[in-house]
Amino acid sequence: MEDEEYQGGEVKKFLYVNRRQPHGTVYALESLETVLIGAAFDQDVSMLFIDDGVYQLKKEQAPEGIEFKNFSKTYRALEMYDVEKLFVERESLEERGLAVDDLLVDVEVIPGSDVKALVDQHDVILSF
Repeated sequence: MEDEEYQGGEVKKFLYVNRRQPHGTVYALESLETVLIGAAFDQDVSMLFIDDGVYQLKKEQAPEGIEFKNFSKTYRALEMYDVEKLFVERESLEERGLAVDDLLVDVEVIPGSDVKALVDQHDVILSF
């Protein structure tokens, strides 16, 4: 094993794919926590929000009525962890009547036809 690999290893490119609504299950919160942990260990982290996952970034969430904690503001902390590559599938936004202005953080909107190319650019894909 080479010294460089032993001392910290090669930086892997991780893509976290978020497909589920933000509340009602633990998937969205667990994904966010996993992203923050990976970023703390200097991994190259990107996030993709598709399907109902786009709701995770929606402003003014109020899940208290269903007895879930509102953790959505934590997405604003991603930048402090150098997680700045946030992608949202355009069709998922449009199908749910959302626009970029409805989201908590800055994102890059990509067409669904570009999702495969984005996935192919990463070493590790985790889907939640």
